[in-house]
Amino acid sequence: MKTDMGYKCRITNVVSLTEQEKLFQLHIVDPQERRIFRFKPGQFIMLELPGYGDVPISISSSYSNHEFIELCIRKAGHVTSALFRTEPGMHVAIRGPFGSSFPMDEIAGHHVLLVAGGLGIAPLRAPLFWINEHRDRFRDVHLLYGAREPSQLLFSYQFDEWNTISHVRLHTIVEHSDETWKGRTGMITELFRDIEIDTKNTYAIVCGPPIMFKFVCSYLDRLGIPMNRMFVSLERRMHCGMGKCCRCMVGSTFTCIDGPVFDYWSVMNLKEAI
Repeated sequence: MKTDMGYKCRITNVVSLTEQEKLFQLHIVDPQERRIFRFKPGQFIMLELPGYGDVPISISSSYSNHEFIELCIRKAGHVTSALFRTEPGMHVAIRGPFGSSFPMDEIAGHHVLLVAGGLGIAPLRAPLFWINEHRDRFRDVHLLYGAREPSQLLFSYQFDEWNTISHVRLHTIVEHSDETWKGRTGMITELFRDIEIDTKNTYAIVCGPPIMFKFVCSYLDRLGIPMNRMFVSLERRMHCGMGKCCRCMVGSTFTCIDGPVFDYWSVMNLKEAI
């Protein structure tokens, strides 16, 4: 793992997903460094744009793809706004990977609920790729994905692939529909009514706005899924990614060092974590 000077990368592709989100494909320039770079689903990197600074971003690609790294980025500040002006061929740097990860080996052999709200689908792509590449190790897999509006649903071009190739049962919902939307409308917890959940043999991974954690995980808790079998990512609390700025601290816990992945029991014992 190279974390001192980082890895020099070339932007090879930029895909506009919405007005506020883009998918960046990065290629580590040095072949040897490219071969040794490894990460686990749920981990993040520090992405540096020379002259502007760096930001922590969850990795949104397959752990087994050593040719490129994908990052789904929302334009939300000085650095990310500058990143939105970059083009293929330009260079950036990454450091990492950092942080904790989703326990995919522990989850194997069980049913899986993947629950995403809005941009939360981005960090869920890595465990989705993992499940696809080890599909025989997992039982039923459901992906529940919600957004405010139909136009804010990300990676819709992969929906058929997840259903037919990965054999992931996809359920989508939006809070506010329009004339183009033919699916469900309402809060994401309504999607649980469509699923028969074996609470004794199910794990859940939840990513999205912190307020969503409370509703989703409280619902799953009432159903009988233990809190230590629900995992959430607190990546939205991170800033410097290295525990130096202390802005991500919750009590004595550094989100970027001790997380960003926590089981829900740990989150409930972290005052003001969500």
